[in-house]
Amino acid sequence: MKPDTRSFYERAVRKVVEVVAADLDRALDLEELARTAAMSPFHFHRVFRGMTSETPLALQRRLRLERAATMLVETDTPVTTIAFAAGYETHESFTRAFRQAYACAPSEFRQRSDPSRPNCAPPRVELASMSGLHYHRGRVDTSRLHIIRGEVPMDVTIKDMPAYRLAAVRHVGPYMQISQAFARLGALAGPTGLIGPGAIMLAIFHDDPETTPPQDLRSDAALTIADDARLPEGLSEMHLPAGRYAMTSHVGPYEHLGDVWARFMGEWLPASGERLAETPSYEIYRNTPADVPADRLVTELYLPLDTNAA
Repeated sequence: MKPDTRSFYERAVRKVVEVVAADLDRALDLEELARTAAMSPFHFHRVFRGMTSETPLALQRRLRLERAATMLVETDTPVTTIAFAAGYETHESFTRAFRQAYACAPSEFRQRSDPSRPNCAPPRVELASMSGLHYHRGRVDTSRLHIIRGEVPMDVTIKDMPAYRLAAVRHVGPYMQISQAFARLGALAGPTGLIGPGAIMLAIFHDDPETTPPQDLRSDAALTIADDARLPEGLSEMHLPAGRYAMTSHVGPYEHLGDVWARFMGEWLPASGERLAETPSYEIYRNTPADVPADRLVTELYLPLDTNAA
């Protein structure tokens, strides 16, 4: 392990936290934040979430809400003005977000803070956060940032993976809907005999779901094929390079894979001494919902590692 690798990721996260905290009214350019962290957008936002429990946008939204709650307690600024200052276009959208966070409407929150009411303790404006970052006395004290390191180690194996030639179907839309592309892949590949005993089903994800609208997310449902295999019409040929990868397995429903990726990149990676290579991450499915119940699904997650940093 290289001892400076964790500090590299921690410095990257701290730089972005400083940017967010310096001006809560600033519109965040997520690609610019990734450049500040010296990482690709796809990799950076998963690392940031894993190390702080929030994405940069979620962090900014929470801190804006805490500032709004402070204004409700300490000033008589109209709620509509506070809503606009918090980044909401309407009073109604602000009220919905505030109620979800504080379990009451802004007007009720303000009433609870009225010092003239007997036996009324001021409500707490700090929202729960594992990062330790909060809006207090007109600022965000970034020195209080707590980097999540994970109490339970992940079971991760470093593997030299072969190159794969793939038959693929592109999916554009929410990642959780990639099953539609797998259905089309099976319908096209099955009759041609491409799905043989040694074939591997995998998915490749190209966009960061934290920064890309769900309808624009690109992924590929893919199947490993022999070098001399002919592809039927409707399938695209892709190639994954051979290389050194970190692999962890998830047993359970696909719905939990996002959390596993966050831990993989936000907890394991910074502590591992490894750096990421700029090649795709992917998932391999060792069984399918047609074979086993959801709680027995086995998915392998693969992170490409930079051999120059090994």
